[in-house]
Amino acid sequence: MLAGGLLLSSLHTLQAQDIHFSQIDVNPILFNPAYSGFFDGTGRLGVIYRNQWASVSDAFQTVAATAEFSIKKRRYQRDGFNVGCYLYNDRAGTLQYGSTSGTAILSYFHALGQNDTYVSVGLEAGYGQAGFNPSEASLYDPSEGFEQTTVNYPTLGAGVAFFYQPHDMLYIKLGLSGRNLNRPNISYLRLDDTYLEPKMNGYLRAEYRGWPSWSVLPLLACQLQHNNTEIITGCDAKWYLSEGTSGTTALSAGAYYRWADAAYLLFTLEHNAFIYMLNYDSNLSKLTPASKSIGAFELGVVYRINKNKKVVRKVMPCPIM
Repeated sequence: MLAGGLLLSSLHTLQAQDIHFSQIDVNPILFNPAYSGFFDGTGRLGVIYRNQWASVSDAFQTVAATAEFSIKKRRYQRDGFNVGCYLYNDRAGTLQYGSTSGTAILSYFHALGQNDTYVSVGLEAGYGQAGFNPSEASLYDPSEGFEQTTVNYPTLGAGVAFFYQPHDMLYIKLGLSGRNLNRPNISYLRLDDTYLEPKMNGYLRAEYRGWPSWSVLPLLACQLQHNNTEIITGCDAKWYLSEGTSGTTALSAGAYYRWADAAYLLFTLEHNAFIYMLNYDSNLSKLTPASKSIGAFELGVVYRINKNKKVVRKVMPCPIM
């Protein structure tokens, strides 16, 4: 249990950090609002769960749900509007410190030149609540009290994404986004010195299908928030088991390294309209003695809504289809 004085001090000086998931592609709007609409079909629904540092008492647990829908796709104008939203809840520790947030997204994509290049822009607005349960806290002085145990705050964000597919066997995705751009105040002491700092994300993913049934998918991603930097590098190998008018079945496995923090393995099964994901992080940071190198497990599933089921797809289709 955490002493009240220590808790109050930490809440006073905290520069709050957002939640994060190791997977990026399964629910991409959790990384960049401009990816809302970058999917083949008319909608996409997803859920993901993360359990971090299970060897430590009261480990971090995070769950998020996403939904995206095309509201207007103009084939010959080669553009369209999309709406999306995501909800997440994050809890950890004896005091169950965590946050709950809901965010709405509006995005627009447009073709540049031929049908091989697209740009998408996305805007998001959300509302969150952070808090803790003080009933389990040990106080130095029984007369001590908390100014408040929850804070509510709005968030604003924006992103841009590029998609380039010169032929069926290669695509490149590039994205940049910023979240918490309004820098909301989340002080539990009603002071103006504790903020949810802006979070900047960068993303580069490619897929090259140089073999009839195999492809490779290198990734480079970076997240910056206040004095914290997270860099992820790695690559997937993807095996296409079957492709046809009824859908695609593919398996992929990848190895990734989050610099100075963790190494992780990612396994994905794509079967027709569904994508299933399993991820395991191995902790390599200075917390290794406490975590015993046990990092995090992630489980996710995505369902893609596609009214046109008679089109055979190769690799990643352009988002106008």
